[in-house]
Amino acid sequence: MEKLQVGRAELTWLRGGVNHLDGGAMFGVVPKALWARKYPTDEKNLIELRTDPILLQLDGRNYLIDSGLGIDKLSEKQIRNFGASELSFVEESLSELGVEPTAIDGILMTHLHFDHASGLSKKGKEGYETIFPNAIIYTTAIEWEEMRHPNIRSVNTYWERNWRPIEHQVETFADELEVAKGLRMIHTGGHSEGHAIIVFEDGEDCFIHMGDLMPTNAHENKLWALAYDDYPVTSVHEKQEWMEYGYNRQAWYTFYHDAYYRAIRFNERAERIDAVERARVLKGERFN
Repeated sequence: MEKLQVGRAELTWLRGGVNHLDGGAMFGVVPKALWARKYPTDEKNLIELRTDPILLQLDGRNYLIDSGLGIDKLSEKQIRNFGASELSFVEESLSELGVEPTAIDGILMTHLHFDHASGLSKKGKEGYETIFPNAIIYTTAIEWEEMRHPNIRSVNTYWERNWRPIEHQVETFADELEVAKGLRMIHTGGHSEGHAIIVFEDGEDCFIHMGDLMPTNAHENKLWALAYDDYPVTSVHEKQEWMEYGYNRQAWYTFYHDAYYRAIRFNERAERIDAVERARVLKGERFN
């Protein structure tokens, strides 16, 4: 498992699952001739996407950033449609680190689409139950409202089986929330109306988790928005603001979906000056 130290914060990437989606949908109106230079595609135009939560250990507390695909949330049809080649090993990853699910203090949800929220719960004796019983689950109030009352478009990604088991653990916020000293969640909208990013600052050290505003390293260009975005113009403006902010801080940008990079650091001229690559080692597969 890859690690990164940023000031007081230690980040470790867990195995949350793998799916494959159409490259055109992931890059919106950007011509394939441009995006394919930056992110590989297969013969079906599918690109590999991780769904790997980040364990964030800070000041003696354990946080997760998003939760993975889960282990029993997708039907056989959904596994085919979403190109899922591996489901979640989050609990096993935590066990390797000596961290029990009960030791997770908080979960920072950028948003609640199925590929980010399915790992919050699993099947128990009497239906689905929470995996992290002692964690506060942080999300924006807008996102939580749509999760429970999806519209005709979002009903395919906001699932009752993902929110019902954990509703007693949810704490919402409006614009910004300081979870711990230097650790903030900030509402951006864009990908979804309630989407949030995560910013950590400790002196000169900084990381920014852009969520699905910049799901892969190839999405650095502020104009490259996803066809999946509910509000692509908002995505563009928010990405522009937070990329400029991070460049000036020489911040690390961390990824949940990228199959090749865990994190990349840029300087004030938007040049890559450091990176954490993902070790592409297949240890096994898990399906429903």
